[in-house]
Amino acid sequence: MADLAVMYRETRERLAGLVAGLDEAQLGIPVPACPGWSVADVIGHLAAIPEDALAGKLTGPPSEAETAVQVDRFRGRPMTQTLAGWADNAPRFEEIVAAFDVWPAVIDVASHEQDIRGAVGQPGARDTEVIRELAGWLVAQLRTPVPLGVTVEGTRFRVGPGGEPALELTTTWYETFRWRMGRRSRSQLTALDWSGDPSAVLDHLVVFGPATADVIE
Repeated sequence: MADLAVMYRETRERLAGLVAGLDEAQLGIPVPACPGWSVADVIGHLAAIPEDALAGKLTGPPSEAETAVQVDRFRGRPMTQTLAGWADNAPRFEEIVAAFDVWPAVIDVASHEQDIRGAVGQPGARDTEVIRELAGWLVAQLRTPVPLGVTVEGTRFRVGPGGEPALELTTTWYETFRWRMGRRSRSQLTALDWSGDPSAVLDHLVVFGPATADVIE
C-alpha cells in the first residue's frame, strides 16, 4: 500500500526547498500549466489546502471559486511566511491524508511541483516513487469507451470495457502522470506512442484539460 503521508511530505519538502531558493522575480514567473497563476500563486494554493482543511473549511477538493479565494488570500504574503505556515500545518494534514486515503492531495502537490519546475526551468524529481505510485493509480482509474491497453515502462494496464484491446499505448510513468492530469495538449496526446488512431479515447484520457497549448518541459 502506498504511504500517502510520506509521499505528500517528501514532495512538499522538496518543492518548498526549491521555492525557498527563488528570488522575487522567479516567484512572479507565470506557470504555463496553471493559466493566470504565478509560481507564488501556486504555492499559495498548496499552502491554503491544509490550512483550510484543518480549519474545517474544506471537505473535499476545493472548487474553482474556492481556489480563486485561496490564491487571492495568499497574494502579497512573504514567501517565507507562506512556506512556514505550510510546514506547520503539514503534519496534521498528512494524518488526514493517510487516514482517509486522500490521493488527490498528493496528486495536487506532485502535479504542481512539476508545473513549477517547468516554469522556472529546473526539471527534476521525475523518476521517483511518488510519480510511479501516482501514475499507476491514475491510469488504473482510466475509463475509456473502447478497450485500451496501456504499457508503462513494462507494466501493462487493461482499461475500458471488456474485450481484447484494439488500441495500445506505450508510455512512461512521468508522461502518464502528466497527461492524466491535463498537462498535455490534444496534439501532444495524439502524438503519444499509439498502435493506431487514438481518436476514440483522446477525450477520456485526462482528469483535467487537456491543456489549451503544448506544455513543453
